[in-house]
Amino acid sequence: MAKIAVIVGSVYGAAQYVAEEALPLLSTQGHEVTLFEEAKLDTVLAFNADSWLIITSTTGQGDIPDNLLPFYLDVQNRFPLLTGKQFAVIALGDSSYDMFCGAGEALRALLLEIQGTELAPMLRIDAGETLEPETIALPWLQQQFC
Repeated sequence: MAKIAVIVGSVYGAAQYVAEEALPLLSTQGHEVTLFEEAKLDTVLAFNADSWLIITSTTGQGDIPDNLLPFYLDVQNRFPLLTGKQFAVIALGDSSYDMFCGAGEALRALLLEIQGTELAPMLRIDAGETLEPETIALPWLQQQFC
């Protein structure tokens, strides 16, 4: 099937947990999946994935988590075109904040800017509505990737 790079940005562990739950789901569907917890652009590019799956929480006032920020800045500063590279974003946030899912929005916008192809509309998961984001993310992944 497909080679999928799962790139995660997490502060308190929720996005990390969703990513860890996504791996067996995608693998059992025949995909080759690698998790990038401290993603480096060169390493992700070397994996030569068919698709990138970004799973990120949002911190502060719409900020990208510290473990994902260097990847974001490297993509932004080096601007490697991803012409046609498929990607999907799962964004975790809290709608009581002004910048709901701000990290996911920023990553999605950047990937579109460098000519990536959005595989599916970004999934926004509200911590104010669920304490178990995987219950929303896994069915969505099943629909998009399986």
